Amino acid sequence: MEMMGHEEPPNPMIHVIAIVTTKPGQRDAVLQAFRANVPAVRAEQGCIEYEPSVDSAPALKFQTEMGPDTFVVIEKWESLEALEAHSVAPHMAAYSARTRDQIASRAIHVLSPT
Repeated sequence: MEMMGHEEPPNPMIHVIAIVTTKPGQRDAVLQAFRANVPAVRAEQGCIEYEPSVDSAPALKFQTEMGPDTFVVIEKWESLEALEAHSVAPHMAAYSARTRDQIASRAIHVLSPT
């Protein structure tokens, strides 16, 4: 809808890239717990995409590999409010408690499309 020559603000969709590095040899176990949690996350209001990914093999010459202990979660949410609700959902607290001792580090990037 246009008002006085101005378009409405763009979709407030949020993208999240989460880089999870497990302790050595723990990636498969963490991914198993992660995948068990995926249906609950995808059922959340506002979840558009939620998927773990690992290095593609064979890698391209210019690819920067994550390595055998790292996976990336690619997420899309309808809004920041939906992401905030996700972050405090009981199933996320349970997943975090289940995997806490197996994870070495996490980097969460919350992005807005331009």
